[in-house]
Amino acid sequence: MQTKNKVVSAAEWELARKALLVKEKELTRHRDQIAADREAMPWVKLDKSYTFEGPDGKENLSDLFDGRSQLIIVHFMFGPDWEEGCPGCSFNADSIDGTLPHLNNHDVSLVVVSRAPYEKIRQFQQRMGWKFKWVSSFTSDFNYDFNVSFTPEQIAAGNTYYNYVKGEGAAPELPGMSSFYKDENGQIYHTYSAYARGTEIMVNTYNYLDIAPLGRNERQDGPHPMDWIRHHDKYAPQPANTGKSSCCH
Repeated sequence: MQTKNKVVSAAEWELARKALLVKEKELTRHRDQIAADREAMPWVKLDKSYTFEGPDGKENLSDLFDGRSQLIIVHFMFGPDWEEGCPGCSFNADSIDGTLPHLNNHDVSLVVVSRAPYEKIRQFQQRMGWKFKWVSSFTSDFNYDFNVSFTPEQIAAGNTYYNYVKGEGAAPELPGMSSFYKDENGQIYHTYSAYARGTEIMVNTYNYLDIAPLGRNERQDGPHPMDWIRHHDKYAPQPANTGKSSCCH
């Protein structure tokens, strides 16, 4: 593959690397400040009850905390009439299992939620080999209230609200993540939600690709840059040492 990058001496490379390091440190400090601002966000008292169905039967939102004070919900795109979950959300989900022991030990539970009936979720999860807790919100308004699912009527009327913009989100299911806190009295508070590219922080594969020689290597001239992503059991076997990119270019 023809590289677009200049080939320079080791000394020139180190100068370029040090210049980039200055920007990386600025980004790290800015990210730390954003994290502090996020932690300082006001909370919303949540009084509505939601019912979910999963491996432990029917549960409410309080049950999903599993004895901890903090809960992260991953809104996974998997509609009731779909036969499998979204490839992009699956790309994210591949990063979850390894984090769970660390999150749980740090007083944080993480649960994945979709509108598909639980039996469909169970079968797909078994196929993908994931161990995290995944529940169905099919019988509740949870997905609609947190602006990751929309009715045909909402879409037709342009009456959607996604990523904090009215009229955005003209699709039945969209990705997101939400965080909640439960106090010692059992009161639950909504503390944070993010959507669209705001969920990329959970995708560890992208963090690795961002330091790979060709970066994310995603096409910008197609319907969507993430078109190259497949469920991890659908990639064709890649021969070793071909010198060719496995992306869709």
